[in-house]
Amino acid sequence: MKNINLTVNGVPVTVPEGTRVLDAAIKAGFKVPTLCYMKDLCNESSCRVCVVELKNNRKLVTACSTVVSEGMEVLTNTPKVRASRKITLELMLSNHHKECLSCVRSGKCELQTLATEYGCDASKYEGAMNSYNVDDATEYLVRDNNKCILCRRCVAACNKVQSVGVIDAGGRGFVTRIESPFGKSLSQVPCVACGQCINVCPTGALREKSSIGEVERLLADKSKTVIVGTAPAVRAALGEEFGYPVGTDVEGKMVAALKAIGFDKVFDVNMTADMTIMEEGTEFLARLKDKSAPMPMITSCSAGWIRFIEFNYPELLPNLSTCKSPQQMFGAIMKTYYAKKLGIDPKDMAVVTVMPCIAKKFELTRDDESAAGVPDIDASITTRELARMIKNYGIDFGALDAKTEFDSPIGFGSTAGLLFGATGGVMEAALRTVAEVATGETLDNVDFKAVRGTKGIKEATVTLCGQTLNIAVASGLGNARKIMDDIKAGKSKYHFIEIMACPGGCVNGGGQPIVDSATRNVVDVQKTRAKVLYKKDKNSALRKSHENPIVKTLYSEFFGEPNSHLAHEVLHTSYVERKKY
Repeated sequence: MKNINLTVNGVPVTVPEGTRVLDAAIKAGFKVPTLCYMKDLCNESSCRVCVVELKNNRKLVTACSTVVSEGMEVLTNTPKVRASRKITLELMLSNHHKECLSCVRSGKCELQTLATEYGCDASKYEGAMNSYNVDDATEYLVRDNNKCILCRRCVAACNKVQSVGVIDAGGRGFVTRIESPFGKSLSQVPCVACGQCINVCPTGALREKSSIGEVERLLADKSKTVIVGTAPAVRAALGEEFGYPVGTDVEGKMVAALKAIGFDKVFDVNMTADMTIMEEGTEFLARLKDKSAPMPMITSCSAGWIRFIEFNYPELLPNLSTCKSPQQMFGAIMKTYYAKKLGIDPKDMAVVTVMPCIAKKFELTRDDESAAGVPDIDASITTRELARMIKNYGIDFGALDAKTEFDSPIGFGSTAGLLFGATGGVMEAALRTVAEVATGETLDNVDFKAVRGTKGIKEATVTLCGQTLNIAVASGLGNARKIMDDIKAGKSKYHFIEIMACPGGCVNGGGQPIVDSATRNVVDVQKTRAKVLYKKDKNSALRKSHENPIVKTLYSEFFGEPNSHLAHEVLHTSYVERKKY
């Protein structure tokens, strides 16, 4: 590929042909602000905040869409450029409900940050303002178009990445707004609750529905034993809310913070990720033997993925594993086995989870998720919500003991379960156990690197008892759709498939800390967070789910064996077809 030589603010830079001015500026060491643009997602050129000046060109051009040319001289911070950006920002603010002090995104709002950097007068252009009703009808998400700047990142995430397509721009001119078909609420369309729209929104126009108040009420109820469990991916991202670099492991501080908040027990959902592998792996081996069983078998631990298949491929629901997700298994075990151990009524126990996901807020309301006659899970908060609670409780996160451990006896999981936080992790954990259980032999190498990485669809083959098995891993629902279409058309060659709703898996879940576009331009967030999990796994002494002593105890004392009658009653679930409209 031909290289192009140019200068940015007088600094020489060489980039491949076809490179955008924005990327050339970044390589030269200069920041160009963006609001509609986000790397690998959206390039609308609609916000006009990224304008730059080209020597011998009277008009300003957008850095996100203009391609470099030989000898180009780019100027990113001239008075003309800065004045244009300031006017653009002030015009945005003129139709923006400026409720910054009460907005959940205050301090992490890209519009607010740029307005501060450019010294904007938020009231300079007064006049007509649009006013919209806030859509808070779902269990998991709030949409407030009064704070929308029409960047269309959410539209790109929903349509281009997830192929869900329940939002788009409607109207024209001043009354343009982001809406669902026919002006419906998100609760009336096939939204799958993945939350990827929240992750890319530059303002507070999209946010998770808060469950903090519900958790605080449970903690204040002295008649309740309140237990909290944390998902694998939370420890890999929570630190970002407190100024730590992307990809910092804060497991110990996270546990210490939850104990300081006042939970009676702090456990690790990795343990029930291990239980998921035992149940799912046994189910898979049984299906391999039963030639009439629906194949390929598909994993069921991603709540957003489950909603997606229920809406879009109901005829393939029999292909799903019947296992509950690790979150729901956690609550079920707490309110059956553990409640019995404590000698308390399940009604007197409350189980809270901290998840990288907003779909978990919906999942806990599903039918067939109440093993003890009460809901398995009482409340679920996101990584972001936990950070808000820690700050609200006045806890100095940086001063917490980084070596604080989960409580015994259920706060113990293998690092196979930990890998659930990254795309391919469920498959790798399953293969470690299935291979050893099926053959009775110990694996020389438990690293199944073919299923690692952030590629949207990954394929591999493994040999099990002389049979060659084809496996696939997909993350992001657009990639899931490709695989499902092949199955529906009878073209699939796979035996076992892992699907995660969010691109990159749970480390990039819809409830994780929001990363602005400027950081995403230079940091691979998915890969960097996933490294935390792989590093912990590499250094672990317990890397297989079936070797977890707590798992062994649960089967010997309570369930008997994987896929037993009691295990099906407590740890398995069912699915329903959902009508789109």
